[in-house]
Amino acid sequence: MADYYDALETRSSDARAEATLVALKAQLAHAKAESAAYGELLADVEPEAFTGLGDLARLPVVRKSALVERQAAEPPFGGLNAIAPGQAGRIFTSPGPLYELEARESDYGRMARALFAAGFRPGDVVHNALSYHLTPGGWIMDAGARQLGCAVIPAGIGQSEQQAQAVAHLRPQGYVGTPDFLKVILDKAAELGLDGSSIVRALVSGGALFPSLRAEYQERGIAVLQCFATAELGLVAYETRADEGMLVDEGVIVEIVRPGSGEPVPDGEVGELVVTNLQPAYPLIRFATGDLSAVKPGLSACGRTNQRIAGWMGRADQTTKVKGMFVHPEQVAEVVKRHGAIRKARLVVTRAGEADEMTLRCEVTERSEGLAAAIADTLRSVCKLRGTVALEEGGALPNDGKVIEDARAYE
Repeated sequence: MADYYDALETRSSDARAEATLVALKAQLAHAKAESAAYGELLADVEPEAFTGLGDLARLPVVRKSALVERQAAEPPFGGLNAIAPGQAGRIFTSPGPLYELEARESDYGRMARALFAAGFRPGDVVHNALSYHLTPGGWIMDAGARQLGCAVIPAGIGQSEQQAQAVAHLRPQGYVGTPDFLKVILDKAAELGLDGSSIVRALVSGGALFPSLRAEYQERGIAVLQCFATAELGLVAYETRADEGMLVDEGVIVEIVRPGSGEPVPDGEVGELVVTNLQPAYPLIRFATGDLSAVKPGLSACGRTNQRIAGWMGRADQTTKVKGMFVHPEQVAEVVKRHGAIRKARLVVTRAGEADEMTLRCEVTERSEGLAAAIADTLRSVCKLRGTVALEEGGALPNDGKVIEDARAYE
């Protein structure tokens, strides 16, 4: 097992699917019974009737905006929690405001798995430059590193000179934090004549790791991998040294859906990342992250067998304003839902003179007489705005997850 964190990572697809289905049924039953919000949302759901993970698509998608609204109406957690606040290990706050809790367990965010894949091992000293103040990022990394048997320097954010001094004196082998702040620390160390060369590995999150920055770290002798995590879910997916893309964590279920809907898209198509966690204290079922990604085909070269995703590919919330009115991806999804001939659609917003114009580009399976006019009527009914409809062949629209494209020139 020296190459893997545990035996879960190399299970057969059938064994993983079977175990995950059992865990999902248990989570649904638990959430329905112990969480007031899910008691309402899952009132008509019978968990034991689930025959496969694909049955998740029958459930509603839960968005962060809905969590904020629920928590404002019923503080502090909107009834989503399945344990009392006083039974939690920690309680956090995120912009919104949005409150999250974690249970009293050693690695609630499951970050040890990603750290192991990035080369961290027991006995390493880890410089943690994520925030410990109110938000969970620093604590999630801290708990994962200590679960793995590492010592943690709780550096937090800012104070680059003090952090450079800590690196020079304490000689950590690893760094965790945002991708760009490691460069800030190393550049400050060089400026002060300090030795920052002890850091040879890093796991980064909370921002994009651009190829040029990864290459610069490689030139400095630092192997940097990235992971995708959120305050609400903990670890979702992580890179491995032998792989392109990210492996899905063993403690979550990932779906890629068409933005604005809960409809799963085919593997390889870009869509919104929707995640179901299996943590009992604060269950989140079909939680929409607002981020775009895609399922990658095949298995990882590293030997881990779980699903792979492409990583972060942009934001899914493409809401825009047309003629003074907001148009949402959910509205485009509603138009598609009402016309079975539409396989895929994209609303393109342009400018003609001093007026906004909308064109709904539709990939269709067949072109019947009057179809374009019928779709245009539905578009007007749903969006309360007039637009034209262009019927196109399959494959005409780019595979980038966009359902609303704002093509107006702002400069």
